[in-house]
Amino acid sequence: MEQIDQQQLQQWLPQVCKIALQAGRCISRMYRENQANEFIDVDKKKDGTPVTEADRYADGLIFTALQSMTPDIPLVTEESVAKFSFDERQHWSTYWLVDPLDGTKEFIEGTGEFSVNIALIHHHKPVLGVVFGPEVNHLYYAIQGNTSYKVDVGVQSNDVDTLDIKALLQQARAIRTANLAQEEITKVAVSRRHGGRTQYFMSELGAHETVKMGSALKSCLVAEGAAHVYPRFGPTSLWDTAASQIIVEMAGGAVLNAAGHPLEYVQTPTLLNPFFLVVCQTDYSWPPIPEVM
Repeated sequence: MEQIDQQQLQQWLPQVCKIALQAGRCISRMYRENQANEFIDVDKKKDGTPVTEADRYADGLIFTALQSMTPDIPLVTEESVAKFSFDERQHWSTYWLVDPLDGTKEFIEGTGEFSVNIALIHHHKPVLGVVFGPEVNHLYYAIQGNTSYKVDVGVQSNDVDTLDIKALLQQARAIRTANLAQEEITKVAVSRRHGGRTQYFMSELGAHETVKMGSALKSCLVAEGAAHVYPRFGPTSLWDTAASQIIVEMAGGAVLNAAGHPLEYVQTPTLLNPFFLVVCQTDYSWPPIPEVM
């Protein structure tokens, strides 16, 4: 697919939001059932990361829905990527990039800070992104060349099949990143399992406070001005960042590698990201990013 215009993105966006809501509500039901039973069946993937029935179910739901909506656009999803060899993937100029349950550890540990991430990649850049946190009830979305939005999703979305998605999106408010120059304390979005590199980065910032959150919702905190920076100096995959990156960028921020360039979504055998910073502004003197994984 050579070009995707604004009209096409606008047409797809409500449908993608609805797909994210459908997957998120299914995950929430499974999450609450598991919490009530005090038992979660967890398997380990080849890379040692955990995977649950909720990951697989949401992956299948999103995969089927996106294929039905755009049969000519291929998909890379976390749980189905093994279906497609790198030799096939490397020729895709446009594809959906999906993390059906970002924050599986948050799902297992019962924090509720997980999300559904759906992005459309075109020529190595995200051009549409939707992030839904079903337990925090926040839906974030953006398309290239437009503004980023947040919807506080209430109980009206529980029956997603009958939901008037366009009416819901009309309730959205535009979001913008904060201006750090106007504030005395840097707010740093971190997970509950950040390591020594992140601690050192924060010490270089001077006066700061942490805002703890899981999954891509950390990046969304930067996009809406609730945090100034999210440093990530541990392994992540392309599907972890793509949807939130376009939301951050259209809100005025950036997702930068050690060279100060925006992350790009080039197909590789591993689909791994470098270390990165999610920042509220690029004209601020941020401490350097460690260059070695």
